[in-house]
Amino acid sequence: MHGKMMIQPLSIIEILRYAAGAHPGGEIVSVRTEGDIHRETYAAAYARVGQLAHGLAGLGVGFGDRVATLAWNGYRHFELYYAISGIGAVCHTINPRLSAEQMLYIITHAEDRVLFLDLTFVPLVEALAENLPGDLKLVVMTDRAHMPESALDLLCYEELLDGQPDSYDWPDLPEETAAALCYTSGTTGNPKGALFSHRSTVLHAMTVSIALSKSLTEGGRILPVVPLFHVNAWGLPYAAPLTGASMVMPGAKLDGASLFDLMEAEGVTSAWGVPTVWLGLRAEIDARGRNPEGFKQVVVGGSAAPRSMIEGFEKSGVEVCHAWGMTEMSPVGTQGLLSQPMKELPFEEQMRLKSKQGRRLFGVELKIVDDSGARLPHDGKAVGELYVRGNTVVSGYFNNPEATDAALDADGWFGTGDVASIDPLGFVTIEDRAKDLIKSGGEWISSIDLENVVMGHPKVANCAVISVPHPKWTERPLLVVVPKGDTPPEFDEICEMLLESHAKWQLPDAMEIVDDLPLTATGKVSKLTLRQRFGDYTLPDNA
Repeated sequence: MHGKMMIQPLSIIEILRYAAGAHPGGEIVSVRTEGDIHRETYAAAYARVGQLAHGLAGLGVGFGDRVATLAWNGYRHFELYYAISGIGAVCHTINPRLSAEQMLYIITHAEDRVLFLDLTFVPLVEALAENLPGDLKLVVMTDRAHMPESALDLLCYEELLDGQPDSYDWPDLPEETAAALCYTSGTTGNPKGALFSHRSTVLHAMTVSIALSKSLTEGGRILPVVPLFHVNAWGLPYAAPLTGASMVMPGAKLDGASLFDLMEAEGVTSAWGVPTVWLGLRAEIDARGRNPEGFKQVVVGGSAAPRSMIEGFEKSGVEVCHAWGMTEMSPVGTQGLLSQPMKELPFEEQMRLKSKQGRRLFGVELKIVDDSGARLPHDGKAVGELYVRGNTVVSGYFNNPEATDAALDADGWFGTGDVASIDPLGFVTIEDRAKDLIKSGGEWISSIDLENVVMGHPKVANCAVISVPHPKWTERPLLVVVPKGDTPPEFDEICEMLLESHAKWQLPDAMEIVDDLPLTATGKVSKLTLRQRFGDYTLPDNA
């Protein structure tokens, strides 16, 4: 028997339409690439999004078309999120830290029709121009007064909106309609696309709003240091307007002093980002001897937060929420806030729990399995590969059936590639990473991709890349080389070779020469043994 209830498809544009009426005081504060501060209420944003929708239609953008963004956190990027998906197109955010090779691959694979870019990235696109699709339209996210001189045919963002009606007849879209596309390069091979729907995005916004209600509240002021190009800023562009929280967009300046000053000036109550950013902010807080006025909570994700960082914030009165997730999960899967009984535990025990990756959000199911796929108990002792499923988890990759088949188990659960334990309270601890991925400052680096290139050097007989601790980036790659012949390769020439296919930040920080590499019983390089051998390795001062 079915219930007698209406069914209204979930739609992203409805979030902003709701915010415009229900939360008129909510706003987006942006540090612009033009150098000034811009303010825009959700009501004003909704009107401009209507104008932008007309502008997109004028560019020929239609249902299902992919529209790319290459931009910092700011109000125009926010507007694109809603206008693109609102008309039934797909917002494809591009990480500017990718190598040129990877960037060109995903633009081509996504079949982007238009690329919106901030002023900062005009030189980058000019360098890629000869390899970009010939029919790709380029729009610079600025006004006519700040348009750069360029040999490229560049359109102006504000001119797309000029003279357009501020209302739009938004189409009634099935909630399964694709809305956003994010690529992940977390494994070997080409980047893979996670294609989010209106349904998954709205449900994720609701779930995150419930789980992180202390941050996401009317009157709250959130600093999303996590980029909008990094899995949609963990869903904040949707969850903040839904709850009436304001967003303070920092633009490109993410150093400790700039963040402190902005947070103080704008009364930021909560800040979200990766640990490397908070190391800089912590140093600035220590230098000034106080927190920014009104700062109450920090949400940390992307990579594991050092316990010393968690304790430093907590002792200064800033609550830390340690979260975990991945692109394929929209991305938040767990959050580390303590229940009221847990807050009454001794401080040492609270810190032990907060150092874990948190408990699952509503709608996210977790399991750990052994090598045969059998479920393991959630007793805090058993360790296995972590699998997830839920309404905000991908069911496959965009136009990549092979990667889809490899990612899902027989029951349709998604394999995260992380090795974890889950304790009886539901707290997840990421114990290790499968496939020896290195996570540096919240970004994945594939050791195998680096090794495949280095093995092509004439002076290299064998090599391995492992992670070693780093005080700022958490982990950085160390290259271990067995030379071919009597003359080992120079580290600089290896780096020059890698720069042809990798971004500079993905390169190893150092190289060690060894006589041989330890092998497992099956003849594979034992990276576990290598990590133990170089466990106390100290990277160069300039790394």
